[in-house]
Amino acid sequence: MTTPEAPVTEPTERNEPALDAGERAMLDGWLEYHRETLVWKCSGLSDEQLKRAAVPSSELTLLGLLRHLAEVERWWFVTVFAGGTDEGVYGTDEDPDGDFHFGPEDTHAEALATWRGEVAAARDIAAAHVLDDLSAGTARGGQHFNLRWIYTHMIEEYARHNGHADLLREAIDGATGA
Repeated sequence: MTTPEAPVTEPTERNEPALDAGERAMLDGWLEYHRETLVWKCSGLSDEQLKRAAVPSSELTLLGLLRHLAEVERWWFVTVFAGGTDEGVYGTDEDPDGDFHFGPEDTHAEALATWRGEVAAARDIAAAHVLDDLSAGTARGGQHFNLRWIYTHMIEEYARHNGHADLLREAIDGATGA
């Protein structure tokens, strides 16, 4: 029998986005704020708790959300914007939603390290470009995305999933907070 992993605890302080920043700093600030919020919502729970689908009728889990957002970071910054190969982090041809499917060997520590790696790659790519630069990859209609659009989409993606994370965390241990 294996012993459960100790919960990974992260600081609960987040950097509030500046109220008077320029456009790029504002977008960076809000994306970082939402990234930090997700890490916070997953902090201090056991692997078992993070794997729990805590809201009836939904299979969403906090570990699944963390893994999903690692996939999303790679997809939008590495694959679409930079034109990298379409290699999923957790998803496969057989299981495209592999980010939400995990086994007993999958841990928060591994998912967090993977997510941090994908965020670091995204930051590096974004730092080398201006907001008007266009993506190598295209939308279904053949249009290219500018970096501004990707930032805005990523903020929206995190905000939506952080709402899910709020509900899951409250259902798991009663913790609430913005």
